[in-house]
Amino acid sequence: MRLLVQRVRRASVSIGGKLHSAIGPGLLIFVGVGRDDTDEDVEWLAGKAARLRIFDDGAGVMNLDLRQAGGDALAVSQFTLHAATRRGNRPSYIAAAGPDMAVPLYEAFVAHLSAELGRPVATGVFGADMQVELINDGPVTIWIDSKNRE
Repeated sequence: MRLLVQRVRRASVSIGGKLHSAIGPGLLIFVGVGRDDTDEDVEWLAGKAARLRIFDDGAGVMNLDLRQAGGDALAVSQFTLHAATRRGNRPSYIAAAGPDMAVPLYEAFVAHLSAELGRPVATGVFGADMQVELINDGPVTIWIDSKNRE
């Protein structure tokens, strides 16, 4: 499972021109589920995302996690995080899980992250054609892969 985590001033998801969800300062988390991912990957990544110390403390040092900073979270499914680009110019998505596996793991990630944070997590809609808008803060963008544990 892979996450692309962005510290944002604000972020939103619209579907068909209608606002679906929006957050203020916090984390926009793109979630890519792979074919060999398990509940262990979900739990590890939810904990890692919740405890990332990437928000400024009073001294301007990135030392606070999302809960301490009082921020929100928006989790958006994105199978393209598993794109393979080694050969040719057309990415292959063979490593991405199909919906039958990806939906439950994505939903489990959202539930675990919500439990870690002690509040609801905003979401996109799995498989929808979403328009995501964000103001990246910093910019701070972090890639996390549960298989590499980094």
